[in-house]
Amino acid sequence: MRSPVVLGIESSCDETGAGLVRDGELLGHAVASSMDEHARFGGVVPEIAARAHVHAAAPVVRAALADAGLSMGDIDAVAVTTGPGLSGALQVGVAAAKGFAYALGVPLYGVHHLAGHVAVDTLEHGPLPDPCMVLIVSGGHTSLLLVRDLARDPIVHLGDTLDDAAGECFDKVARVFGLPYPGGPAVDRAAREGDPRAVPFPRPLTGPRDDRYAFSFSGLKTAAARWAEQHRAAGRPLPVADGAASLQEAVADVLTRKAVAACVEHGVGTLVVVGGVAANSRVRELARSRCAAAGIELRVPPMRLCTDNGAMVAAVGDLLVRAGAEPAPLDVSIDPSAPLEYAALHPRARVRAA
Repeated sequence: MRSPVVLGIESSCDETGAGLVRDGELLGHAVASSMDEHARFGGVVPEIAARAHVHAAAPVVRAALADAGLSMGDIDAVAVTTGPGLSGALQVGVAAAKGFAYALGVPLYGVHHLAGHVAVDTLEHGPLPDPCMVLIVSGGHTSLLLVRDLARDPIVHLGDTLDDAAGECFDKVARVFGLPYPGGPAVDRAAREGDPRAVPFPRPLTGPRDDRYAFSFSGLKTAAARWAEQHRAAGRPLPVADGAASLQEAVADVLTRKAVAACVEHGVGTLVVVGGVAANSRVRELARSRCAAAGIELRVPPMRLCTDNGAMVAAVGDLLVRAGAEPAPLDVSIDPSAPLEYAALHPRARVRAA
């Protein structure tokens, strides 16, 4: 008897994603992005995102099935992001997932978006070690987590951002620097031509009395904005490449310093770095060198799986199915501000899988 095929649907922000996973293997996936429609506004517009999901949901699922060489009848379970995210965007994905699950007569699983970012690494590197340290860095989230069995155990937060997330800092500073949206990739490209030591930007919350695992990027954002304002007020051209390289270095330094310290202090031998900012070249490079120096295994998903996608949701669903978790009811609702406590966002799954 073959293992179940899980369809995952992601629609929490501006990407509509569908993925198919069976027994820890990614069979196929597809993503449609509405990013270009948001670029002229300098950020994601929720109503535009929701409408784009409506148009993309069914075609993206068909494209993922074609990529996997499967048909609708091959789907044995459906998993969908039910939070956190933009309310309207989540509603579209959940409605689509309910429709597929009901029409196919298969179980439905509601999963946490950030758990998807954690689980997606298993599609490239196999099961997560128990325990492992996870650094989630994205446009809306920056967290340092102690993870054991992702499908069964509660996720332990060692530290979270107190204000702006790392990706949000990149986006906001990129706008000040005159770089395009999204800011993360733009900063990374500009930084290649700059000197990371050119501007002494602060390293927030790294002092001896600061929380060892908490993050804060609001002050760094402000420092970068003031640096740019001072140049412009003095009539000097803005050295964007140096500013981008220095900003990127500050962010990468703080993220990797805290993550490696957490591994050492908790006796954890594996660090997993996930989320959109995990695609940043300096974050990856500095994490690699610092983990090597500390004797820690580093796992980072491939670039194509760092940003939002359906494969990551399918990966969580696959873990829940294999753990024997109870499906969600068909009236499961969204939770736009859901805290990350468990991979499943419907309580009954936790009881059965515990």
